[in-house]
Amino acid sequence: MSQIDTLPPLREVIATHQLSARKSLGQNFLLDLNLTAKIARQAGDLTGCDVLEIGPGPGGLTRGLLAEGARRVLAVEKDSRCLPVLAEIAAAYPDRLQVINGDALEIDPLEYLTPPVRVVANLPYNVGTELLVRWLTPKAWPPFWQSLTLMFQREVAERIVAQPGSKAYGRLAILAQWRADARIVLSLPPGAFTPPPKVSSAVVHLDALAEPRFPADAAVLSRVVAAAFNQRRKMLRASLKGVSPDIEEHLVAAGIAPTERAEQVSLEAFCALARSLKPLG
Repeated sequence: MSQIDTLPPLREVIATHQLSARKSLGQNFLLDLNLTAKIARQAGDLTGCDVLEIGPGPGGLTRGLLAEGARRVLAVEKDSRCLPVLAEIAAAYPDRLQVINGDALEIDPLEYLTPPVRVVANLPYNVGTELLVRWLTPKAWPPFWQSLTLMFQREVAERIVAQPGSKAYGRLAILAQWRADARIVLSLPPGAFTPPPKVSSAVVHLDALAEPRFPADAAVLSRVVAAAFNQRRKMLRASLKGVSPDIEEHLVAAGIAPTERAEQVSLEAFCALARSLKPLG
């Protein structure tokens, strides 16, 4: 295996620092540096961009991002055991890596990053979905990021790109596809990780749209979609009863049959329903 930089192989790094992935932090380490560089390339040309990375662990993807030319990387790591390893990477790439020891859910990346910004991360499994939803639902749009290149469990990745009528179609698909172009760009087997997870993984790339595909109020759309898919087996007139007392009128106004179920309704129709309900928001 060829090396992407002059630093030691990751297995050697992990052994030297006595690191082990912690289940409580949702950690699974990628040790193949050629693979981490390949993931970094899925984000496109990084040479003029700052990159936000969440959960770098021993720094495999971090090294890939820097080797692929990222202008600067902000790595947010909750596990203090990984800080000495990341400090060694920072020394090898002077002035291009900043490490913050903290919780990604509590940090404002704009305090540290200069646009254009791309987010590239092997997200910890226990916070990945929450972070994605936050990045897709800021108060102002366009967001701080140009693109997201994120690794998830394969099941979560399929939910992000799902189409109406499929079992995977739901809240994540609506929120992602309303404001971004989303596609799966890479699949990874459990054996690519240490320790191997019980499920396969996939990398999803999302490019932010300049404007949402259809007009809608973000808060209203989020509320409607959450209610609709929380009881996805019910007809919409029942699952959305708590959203509005005259929900059937709003469904009809949006071109949706009250007897339909959430997985049958297109993104465009959900946005039309949100616009109908907006005065009630």
